[in-house]
Amino acid sequence: MNHCISVVNAGSSSIKFSLYDNLDKENLRLIFTGQIDGIGTAPRFKAKNAHDEIVEEQAWENSPDADHERLMEHLIGWIRKNRQALNLELVGVGHRVVHGGEFYSHPQLVDEAVLTILERFIPLAPLHQPHNLRPIRSVAKLNPDTPQVACFDTAFHATNPRKAQMFALPRWLTDEGVRRYGFHGLSYEYVASKLPEYDPVAAQGRVVVAHLGSGASMCAIQRGKSIASTMGFSAMDGLPMGTRPGNIDPAVVLYLLQEKRMDTAEIETLFYKQSGLLGVSGISNDMRELRQSADPRAREAISLFEYRIQRELGSLVATLGGLDALVFTAGIGENDADLRARVCECATWIGVKLDPEANRNREPRISSNDSAVSVWVIPSNEELMIASHTRDVVAGMIHPFPARSDYRA
Repeated sequence: MNHCISVVNAGSSSIKFSLYDNLDKENLRLIFTGQIDGIGTAPRFKAKNAHDEIVEEQAWENSPDADHERLMEHLIGWIRKNRQALNLELVGVGHRVVHGGEFYSHPQLVDEAVLTILERFIPLAPLHQPHNLRPIRSVAKLNPDTPQVACFDTAFHATNPRKAQMFALPRWLTDEGVRRYGFHGLSYEYVASKLPEYDPVAAQGRVVVAHLGSGASMCAIQRGKSIASTMGFSAMDGLPMGTRPGNIDPAVVLYLLQEKRMDTAEIETLFYKQSGLLGVSGISNDMRELRQSADPRAREAISLFEYRIQRELGSLVATLGGLDALVFTAGIGENDADLRARVCECATWIGVKLDPEANRNREPRISSNDSAVSVWVIPSNEELMIASHTRDVVAGMIHPFPARSDYRA
């Protein structure tokens, strides 16, 4: 019987999952992938094989009571049925967990004590952390003997120097953990591991990666290590996002409290669910819809997003002392050629020269051959990163396969 690992990436209204085997080989092999979306309204289940062919679909119409726990029961049952049919033994489940705080800078085998610590960070990532942790409890209840591994979006940024982590606040707050953590670390870690295959020289130099999606951030990487990130204490800082404002003057919060008489719950809703591209445009948080709209508010939202990327790029280049490569990843970064073109046009001052045709065709390299800075589009694969970490953690518990951190996609 072959060993396999499952990966779970849970959000507020969806659960993404995948299954990998070949744990004793250099290349992990994807067997199934899929997701449950529409949680809380009308959930839908879809699973695909490694050839992107749909192997099963199911819908629960008018079932708002179908919560994460009930749907995880369905998912675990489906995985059990299919792995048994393929003669696979599940030896670990890896989870994306947004916040590891100061406690966890590496993937962590999960037990009740670890879960209790991770629950402390729910106020710092209220849109993500509770939903990341809920499936862990579900698996523990249904498959208590299966090892589970938490992989943290904050961990990759643990290499940031102290001055990049600090706010100019009284030391007692810093000592309590009020500092910059950075997020999207699993995506950045994956891209940093893949860049040597595209540009080995730049990968050992100064790189900025732009993770641009519904959640958006940028990261300065030097010799493969994170040294600065646009996100800080929470996943709301930095760039504007789908529904989050990004960097904002703290006095705005005081204004909303004192002058608008808003309470903390109202402000939390405003900042996490009503701002960003949605708030500025009044139309949508989806960049694709904004691109198709003739409404000037949509164009203004896009322009603001591009402007903030340009500003943050300049800041990160200054932190690095120059730039060797710029990488776009995530949904918008990988698919919006117009945005990439605009960012590159405004980055000529650091030596970026775009190849328009390569950009339109979404080739891996979109900079011209004589560009002083190479520019790349590298699809992210957080699930494979989680699977690799999970394999390495459980390798010491399961024989005979060894830990291998030198995986390739």
